[in-house]
Amino acid sequence: MHVDLVVFDIAGTTVHDGDAVHRCLASAVAIVGATPSRAAINRVMGMPKPLAIANLLLGHRGVPPQPAEVQRVYAEFESKMIEHYRTSPDVREADGAADVFRWLRQHGVVIALDTGFAQAITDVILERLGWSHDLVDLTVSSDEVLSGRPHPDMVYRVMERASLSDPARVAKVGDTPADLLEGTAAGL
Repeated sequence: MHVDLVVFDIAGTTVHDGDAVHRCLASAVAIVGATPSRAAINRVMGMPKPLAIANLLLGHRGVPPQPAEVQRVYAEFESKMIEHYRTSPDVREADGAADVFRWLRQHGVVIALDTGFAQAITDVILERLGWSHDLVDLTVSSDEVLSGRPHPDMVYRVMERASLSDPARVAKVGDTPADLLEGTAAGL
């Protein structure tokens, strides 16, 4: 069957950022005394970041954090990520990503990006890399839907925007379990 739409993850899949998500999550949760292991952070990669932060704090303390605390930590994380994506020399497209996008578009495939980041971070990445609508057709960030990964809401939103209804004609590309679970949950 022909694929009409490919939904790519951003950080770690189409964008190299020098492990910034790990570092920024660890640094952000440290402001409230949490010290998650690399394995703990790996388990929440790809999730909407407020949910990832809540899971890290729960894992550290054994009790759910208060929403205000999650928001405070998330604000710290978002600030660090935006600064990193604006200024770090580590930020670049993954080797060949733009070439893959161009090839797919030349063959009639719609290109979409979805991410566990909020739109504010996504916008900085797209601007930094110069990825405009002549390269990427659609984007959706986790703060645009009710439930982010591993739920299928972002994929459904992109399909709706692309006027597609058959998930069998959509492919998902990502580098985390949350990415792959999202695709499976959407029936891709």
